[in-house]
Amino acid sequence: MRESEAPESRPYHHGDLRRALVEAACRLLEKEGAQALSLRAVAREAGVSPAAPYHHFKDKSELLDAVAHEGWEKLDLAFQAARDAHTSPPDRVRELGVAYVCFASQHPDLYRVMYDCSRDKADMPAHVLENEESAYRRVREVLISAGADPSDEIGLELATIACWCAAHGLAEMTSFKQFEPLKEALGGEEAFLRGVLAHVGVFAKGL
Repeated sequence: MRESEAPESRPYHHGDLRRALVEAACRLLEKEGAQALSLRAVAREAGVSPAAPYHHFKDKSELLDAVAHEGWEKLDLAFQAARDAHTSPPDRVRELGVAYVCFASQHPDLYRVMYDCSRDKADMPAHVLENEESAYRRVREVLISAGADPSDEIGLELATIACWCAAHGLAEMTSFKQFEPLKEALGGEEAFLRGVLAHVGVFAKGL
């Protein structure tokens, strides 16, 4: 093997090494769960040297934060698709809830990492609050379009939290076996989700 092809030199031919490492971590997470994530395992998955991740992440915690950020961006896109598919403000509010639960069901390990990385932080990540296209800001935007008063900052914040908590609770419980007969009677998983959300105050009113 020529010196230029040695393992230690491979990271520098990756281009966006950080991006490659985060994508590798997400693949590992989907395949093997959070317990499989380590800087060494991610390096192996990305095809780079064991030392390469340390150019971008000082430890596993920083890597997990980057993976969580990727998850929030994916949720942002799911919310955007749900919002754009409906014109009625109350429908948009409800469909954000459906999109949230479906995302959690489809990406359970990523979903857990997102919340594990947020739980002990004093502040929300900057991109969640400042980015107008973040999932959190999309909920606020849809609530305003449904009639929430944008000048009532506390009321709007409480309504946003109410939406988030209701969808989060449903995501935690939707897989319960005892709901299967009701899902079948209603016509499937998403019909069940819409039915539940229609009976939750902030979703039912769209405000």
